[in-house]
Amino acid sequence: MSDAAAQQEWRNKWVRHWLLAILRFAVTLEQADRAAALAVAEEMDRVGWRSEDQPTFKFFGRTSTELCSAIADKENPKTVAVLRLHLKRIDDHRLRRALKAAIEFEDFSPVARTASKSKKHEGCDLWKGLRR
Repeated sequence: MSDAAAQQEWRNKWVRHWLLAILRFAVTLEQADRAAALAVAEEMDRVGWRSEDQPTFKFFGRTSTELCSAIADKENPKTVAVLRLHLKRIDDHRLRRALKAAIEFEDFSPVARTASKSKKHEGCDLWKGLRR
């Protein structure tokens, strides 16, 4: 295996590890899981992605902080945009679907939640046939 292929495989494993840490936080909303996701991100920024041009690479740390805040604060109007952007970046469709389910992305905005609830029960009058 070439060095470039080995490095790409190493990066893919770290990205997967990071995404799973974000998913775990999304499921539990525990501060320990948030801290774990941020620790993975900081390690990725520190070791694997910096170059001599950019010795202070902070993409994963910044993105993790933004994501965890968006996941924890579903009432923030910026949340949908942050989550939508992040979900588009995930290549693994299983991880993307799992994260969508964990954060209930389809019903995420208050307007969508209200609309989906009313549509869900629309035309579903349980007692309709029993009344006379």
